[in-house]
Amino acid sequence: MSRRSSRLQAKQQQPLSCQEESPEELQAPEHLQTRKRRTAEEIKKREDGKIAKKHQYEIKSCWPPTITGGISPCIIIETPHKESVTTDFSRFKKYRFRNLFINPSPLPELNWGNSKDVWLNILKKENRYAHCKHFTSLHSSLQPHMRSILLDWLLEVCEVYALHRETFYLAQDFFDRFMLTQKNINKSMLQLIGITSLFIASKLEEIYAPKIQEFAYVTDGACSEDDIVRMELIMLKALKWELCPVTIVSWLNLYLQVDALKDVPKVLLPQYSQEKFIQIAQLLDLCILDVNSLDFQYRTLAAAALCHYTSIEVVKKASGLDWDSISECVEWMGPFVNVAKKIPVKLKNFKKVAAEDRHNIQTHTNYLDMLEEVNSGVASTAPGQLSPVSTGGIITPPKSTEKK
Repeated sequence: MSRRSSRLQAKQQQPLSCQEESPEELQAPEHLQTRKRRTAEEIKKREDGKIAKKHQYEIKSCWPPTITGGISPCIIIETPHKESVTTDFSRFKKYRFRNLFINPSPLPELNWGNSKDVWLNILKKENRYAHCKHFTSLHSSLQPHMRSILLDWLLEVCEVYALHRETFYLAQDFFDRFMLTQKNINKSMLQLIGITSLFIASKLEEIYAPKIQEFAYVTDGACSEDDIVRMELIMLKALKWELCPVTIVSWLNLYLQVDALKDVPKVLLPQYSQEKFIQIAQLLDLCILDVNSLDFQYRTLAAAALCHYTSIEVVKKASGLDWDSISECVEWMGPFVNVAKKIPVKLKNFKKVAAEDRHNIQTHTNYLDMLEEVNSGVASTAPGQLSPVSTGGIITPPKSTEKK
């Protein structure tokens, strides 16, 4: 036997080293396993006791007053939701989920998709972007007529820069939904929020959007470019980047197009009268200045306006809504129709705008005077309603006609 083989045989006869390990070493795996099991139990207990936190955006502090224009934009901070903030959404909910599923779809057969699926997706989006007039209860220093003045001014700005109607109604939706996420906004902040809403909407809708310098200029020094940029980030976070609602004018375009379709469906090509569209759109411009318009869904407002200028049969064909769904909105809109019909319909010309697209450019008229006439006519049914003539502290720039 060689020296190497004898050494291997002696090594095999020795006891295994694991038998001589200390008690601590033997207990180590069990100790680690117990610790691991206890950690899992703690995690499970923590998950079971975890409560989902709701968040809202509140104004906690302001930037220094050294910002150009003297306006102190708010800083938005995410804080736990406070259950004490309660608003009455009962009437709003009544319209929010009515007629969600309509069968059959009023849309014609499409060569690029299923009309029923397209219609259902539009309705889902309508209910996803919720709005409500009760946001005024969240801001003690604001009055409903301040919103009217702000939106009227945005209408004027849109006409000055030849922005589309869709751009204005996107800005209106952004403003109303943003105000629902805030508390106790001062009235001096409204113009900054309004022009920022229009700034965001123009970047989404316009091919050649005005520059931020132009939006700051039209405020006549009330808002600087830095103010608008900071407020843009605040609004985008508060809106959770949900920026694609189906606006009122989008519903009106759809209804008129479906009603005008004959034998050959061409949904993507406008086939209705521009004068008819402007006449109804002017009524909707007036109605949206009233905060009570937020009681109704956008599609209901567009259908009610169409009903005043056509018939319930046309509305049912184009929208799928019956009389019971729009009767209350039609009745509410009556005084607005009486005032709007007094204003002649005029198709304006804009430079660098094609003739077939002129009706899509937002125009402005004496909407505040018209709204005052509407309010004076229904004063008996709405006592104590504020007149929209008083500025209420909102910084109002010079008229657009005075700007070059």
